Formats: sequence, C-alpha cells, structure tokens
Amino acid sequence: MTPAAGIVTFAVLLVTAGRLDAALEEIRAEPNLEKRSALAMDNAVSALKEARAAYTAGDLQKVAAKIMELEESVDLSYASLEKTGRDPRRSPRWFKRAEIESRDLLRSIETLEHDMSIEDRGILENTKKRVETVHDSLLRGLMEGKRK
Repeated sequence: MTPAAGIVTFAVLLVTAGRLDAALEEIRAEPNLEKRSALAMDNAVSALKEARAAYTAGDLQKVAAKIMELEESVDLSYASLEKTGRDPRRSPRWFKRAEIESRDLLRSIETLEHDMSIEDRGILENTKKRVETVHDSLLRGLMEGKRK
C-alpha cells in the first residue's frame, strides 16, 4: 500500500466512524429506553445488511466498521433495557422483541460467516460471541426473571 492510499484509507475510516457515531448518537438521544432499545436493534440489523453488501463488493474495511457498529448497537439495546429496571417476566414486550431480533441477528451473522472465506471469518468472531451473550442474557431474564 502506498502512503497516499494509506492516507485515503484513514480518511475513509474517519468519515465512516463519524457517521457511525452520528447514527448511534441519534439513537442514544431517544428518551424512551424501550424505544431506544428497539432503534438500536434495528440499527444492528441494517448494519449487518450493509456489512454483507460491503463484503460482496470486496470492501473489508467497511465490513469491519459495520460489524463494529452492529456490536455497539446490540450493546446499546441491551443496556437500554437493563436501565429500565423492569422485570422481563412481568413486562416482556420489549425484552422478548430484543431476544427474538438478537436470535435472528445471530443466525444472519452465521450465514454471513459461512459465505465468507476462511481468512475473513475472524472479523465476525468477537461480534458473534457478544451477540450470543446478549441473547442468552435476554432469554435468561425472560425465563428466570428477577430474583426476589
């Protein structure tokens, strides 16, 4: 890679990160925590779609940026639900929605992983584990509920 190409790549990453922060900042500005959770999960789904399109186009840097956005969105969704302080068993609506979407997201991540070459699959490893952890926590909360 030439120095000029490195500078252009760095500039692209900065612009992408700026858009990433802007999208997540808009979601963080939502005062209703349940709606914030839903918006964050929707953002995660669209980030995965954009990552798939970028992989098809051969842009691994954009794939990595979108995967990072996906992970941050899932974390924001889960954190927002946790901040509500509600018992998932007594008020399951938003928790169940997040659980279902995280399960579907996990399946889509696995599909993308299978479509990727073996060398590129490492990009998804940590994100896949994080989404599994969030999904399991949501499911556990729905099944067990809060301790008395």
